Amino acid sequence: MSTPSDTNLAITLSSSPENTRRDVLSHAALLLATGALASMSIPDSVHAANSSAAGTPAEKPLYDRLGGIFAIAAVVDYFSDEIIKDRVAGARSKNPQLREWHTKQLGRLPGLKFMRTLWVANISGGPFDYTPTRPGATNLGLEEAHKNLKISPREFDAVAKVLLRTLNRFKVPEAETNQVMAAFAAHKNEVTKGWRDAQ
Repeated sequence: MSTPSDTNLAITLSSSPENTRRDVLSHAALLLATGALASMSIPDSVHAANSSAAGTPAEKPLYDRLGGIFAIAAVVDYFSDEIIKDRVAGARSKNPQLREWHTKQLGRLPGLKFMRTLWVANISGGPFDYTPTRPGATNLGLEEAHKNLKISPREFDAVAKVLLRTLNRFKVPEAETNQVMAAFAAHKNEVTKGWRDAQ
């Protein structure tokens, strides 16, 4: 039986003709489910590298390459717990909203992990539908869900470091890790919007 740590979590962008550039970014943002960010575009070379060559079989959906719902849930579970421990974005954060969430709102954490897992499963092409509790500009937009937390760019970057450590723990290959991190960074403007609006 395989465990999450030895499950192949190859994370690459899916390319489907009906996807917009934003959809493709979201598909890769798997572990973003943390509370990710918004508007970095992925270079055309990344799209080209992920397109199937003419005459070759199409690549499996990202959801399958991640190992399916159980592997995604394991990564989200670990990642979510690690954010709480982070000194910049977690329970000891200087940001009073983040500190309160990570110390006084932990009863909501199981639901958040569930929603993050559904979000990742949905955007990665899995057989699950995600319905946000606070929709952003799009169904998968993150600005409204994070607005009241007033997450600063520094705090966002701290969460990105947690994500990188999580990907390394699950032995995601370097190329795929780089793609996931770029996709995560693509949501930075959404996640930090509440902080910018408060300035």
